[in-house]
Amino acid sequence: MKLDQIFSVSLIYATFRSATPIIYAALCAAITQQADILNIGTEGIMLTGAFTAVAVSYMSGSWLMGILVAMAAGFVMAGIMALAHIRYKAEICAIGMGINLFALAITKFMLNVIFGTSGTFSDPAICSIPRVHIPFLEKIPVLNQIFNNWTITEWFVIVLIIIITFLFYKTRWGLRLRAVGQFPMAAQTAGINVNAMKYQAILISGLIGGLAGAHLSLGYSQMFTENMTSNRGFMGVAAMYFGGAHPVLTAIGCLVFGFADSIGARLQAYGVPSQFVLLMPYVVTVVVLSVSMISKQISEKKKKSSLAYVKSL
Repeated sequence: MKLDQIFSVSLIYATFRSATPIIYAALCAAITQQADILNIGTEGIMLTGAFTAVAVSYMSGSWLMGILVAMAAGFVMAGIMALAHIRYKAEICAIGMGINLFALAITKFMLNVIFGTSGTFSDPAICSIPRVHIPFLEKIPVLNQIFNNWTITEWFVIVLIIIITFLFYKTRWGLRLRAVGQFPMAAQTAGINVNAMKYQAILISGLIGGLAGAHLSLGYSQMFTENMTSNRGFMGVAAMYFGGAHPVLTAIGCLVFGFADSIGARLQAYGVPSQFVLLMPYVVTVVVLSVSMISKQISEKKKKSSLAYVKSL
């Protein structure tokens, strides 16, 4: 086994490529978490978006149309969650798991009804998301391997991180969203419509979740496979916890998953059992959640000790 072939320059792009769908999923979860809503349904929203994107791209011949309809499908799924949770007071985790199971069943059913197949649908007529080629990078081998031929949605996820960070911490809307999540009674007293803010958070997360699915089926690959999200939505939720729902820190957590996935894929080429490779992202998920929970407990203990010290003065 040659380490220089595993830990090569191309591993940087491979890590980012594997992490991109998870980053989209994590941003989807981060928006609702700011409103104190745990979006377990990210997985189902992604899966619905992935199928819709492939179906529309195949029928229309337009990757952009596929993305837009996938985002609309994610919006609808998120709307169901919002209505059930906010208006009818259903438990958000139960609704999220219901959305996941529904998405798994409906995509499998529609795959059979529309395309007359099961398992996987792949066709040259599926229009994938274009890649951005930068000619002058060809003269710089290292930068060419890292930054050239990214898909449009891989570039866009960086822009989206910046936009969401700005919205959270530099706008009135973000301040109100965080107030609703941390101090809902105080926010309501200040005249903020708490339910309206929660609706907005869930619906916006649905748009991003649909985009995550579209990137997975049209950018990361060019096909649809049953349950192709492979728990990336749950990994996104774990990364969101790791980053405290901060877009930048959350994205860094996603890169950890992308790195584990990329390393695993390369190790498999050297005869490492596939079971071990498939296990790696889940082990990383457990480790990330454990670290985030421990750090949260430590910070809470420090706050309590500081508060006790102040009271003793």
